[in-house]
Amino acid sequence: MAIDVGSIVEGVVTGITNFGAFIELPDRVTGLVHISEVADAYVKDVRDYLKEQDHVKVKVIHVDEKGKIGLSIKQANPTVRNVGRERRLPPTVSFEDKLAKFIKDSDERQTEFRRATDSKRGGRGSSRY
Repeated sequence: MAIDVGSIVEGVVTGITNFGAFIELPDRVTGLVHISEVADAYVKDVRDYLKEQDHVKVKVIHVDEKGKIGLSIKQANPTVRNVGRERRLPPTVSFEDKLAKFIKDSDERQTEFRRATDSKRGGRGSSRY
C-alpha cells in the first residue's frame, strides 16, 4: 500500500516520546504524529491522549525525501474533538463549585497550620511557668 499525502489510514501506536507518538502503518511503515497534531487542545503530555498499542486513524500530512512520514490525528478526526482528554478528565465543574472547594480546602489548611503553630508555642493563653 502506497502512503500518499492526504490519505487517511489506520495504525497502531508503537512508541510515545515527549515530542509525539510513533505509529506503525500498514506494510510495517512507521510515521510520527507530532505532539501538536495529537489533539485540538493544548497537549502537555502525549500519554494523556494515547497509550501504546492504541489503534488510531491518522492522516498523512507529509512525506519528505528521506521517507519520513508526518501524521496527524486531529486532521484525520475533525468531528471528534479531544477524545483522549474526555475519557481521562473529570466532567467540568462550575466556577462556584471550584470556589467553594477552594475556600473549604483553604480553611482546613489554615486550621491545621494554627494547631501546629499553637502546639509549638504551648497553646493559646497557656503559661509556660
